Amino acid sequence: MALHKFRFASLVYLTSSRIILLSFAIPILLGAFLLALPVASSNGNSVGWLDALFTATSAVCVTGLAVVDTGSVYSLFGQVVIMALIQLGGLGFMTYSVLVAIVLGKKIGLKDRLLIQQSTNALSTRGIVRLSIGIFVAALIIEGLGAIVLTVRWMADMDFATALYYGIFHSVSSFNNAGFALWPDSLSRYVGDPVINVMITLLFIFGGLGFTVIIDLWKNRSWRKLSLHSKIVLLASGVLCTAGFLVIVAIEWFNPATFGSLSWSERLWAGYFQGVVTRTAGFNTIDIASMMTASQFFMIFLMFIGASSGSTGGGIKTTTVVILLLALISIVRGKSDVQIMERRIAPSIVMRAMAVMVISVGVVLAATFLLTLSEHSLQKDFMEVLFEVTSAFGTTGLSMGMTPELSAPGKLIIIFTMFIGRLGPLTLAFALSQKHSQEKYRYPEEKVLIG
Repeated sequence: MALHKFRFASLVYLTSSRIILLSFAIPILLGAFLLALPVASSNGNSVGWLDALFTATSAVCVTGLAVVDTGSVYSLFGQVVIMALIQLGGLGFMTYSVLVAIVLGKKIGLKDRLLIQQSTNALSTRGIVRLSIGIFVAALIIEGLGAIVLTVRWMADMDFATALYYGIFHSVSSFNNAGFALWPDSLSRYVGDPVINVMITLLFIFGGLGFTVIIDLWKNRSWRKLSLHSKIVLLASGVLCTAGFLVIVAIEWFNPATFGSLSWSERLWAGYFQGVVTRTAGFNTIDIASMMTASQFFMIFLMFIGASSGSTGGGIKTTTVVILLLALISIVRGKSDVQIMERRIAPSIVMRAMAVMVISVGVVLAATFLLTLSEHSLQKDFMEVLFEVTSAFGTTGLSMGMTPELSAPGKLIIIFTMFIGRLGPLTLAFALSQKHSQEKYRYPEEKVLIG
């Protein structure tokens, strides 16, 4: 009896990773319930539990993949629910918990601070409450400015009330890297519009940098004073965005299916937008399925990397890639330490980056394998399946048109992939593992041949 109680206690033991898991799972289930209600549908009929669950997961995980058109299928109530889920999923449940605790006058203890630190990917617990408040304030300011600019622009196309609603919805969706749009063709009608291209990309680029970087930039405003994390994120993001723009423009410039009907300026805007949107944003201004295979493959690579740690985006994160590249360079040069900008990276960080990479590759390969089995009847090209899975894992939301055609098993596969991608593969592994115990002994060391 005692053993049974012990096992049950170990199963229900809530570590910080399990609490973070529940902080995403509970809003998803609640959102699915609300979106399945007839009032959430534009025609008064429920969209169905599976489609509601898919949409709720995509919103909370700030992905943007949609099995039905958001603007026409969901009512105003349903769209507001989706927008609320995007905001909750982007900023994180823990951030809102801190605000509620402050309003209620509750004391935030050490355990709570450690939990907030893990959920926000902060470097330490020092100033964690101020960080949470800063995250909320920064999000409101940036989203507010974005909504104003977009509202003013869309007032030329629609009445003020509609323009205001569209501005708020797309500002929230952009900054949180969700990619939900209220048009069936996403933002294709604005392929050459400078205001829409600049404002939408600025929103999701800022959201993809991470709140710690945004706050660091606001406080210091000097490259020399920035933290090492912020410097790595800014450099990596700049390189990836520039590479995305140049590669997409170079490959698609003479593709008649995408750039053929566009002017020179529209081609540059389209190349810029598609080049940076793979940072887990999910919008598109040209048909992704009509792009060259080389462009699609390069976008898969960028989606897999994703945004930065502590941001509203997904993927393995830019810092993970940089750390692994630095480790590779150190091994090739025969150095024992991983170094950058006159700083040494701890071996535990390198091991964590390796674990994230290995688990992430495994998740993408496994989900791709399962999706090729479940969607065999669709006769989809392998590139289309891999693109869909990587987009789900990187919480990007781009699709080559496969999402609306998914079968029930296929939708479940993508749902789990989006959830793992947003939660983080390493956090999920910690959440599913048993309580860690201190090692009391070490085995003898022996060499193994590598390479």
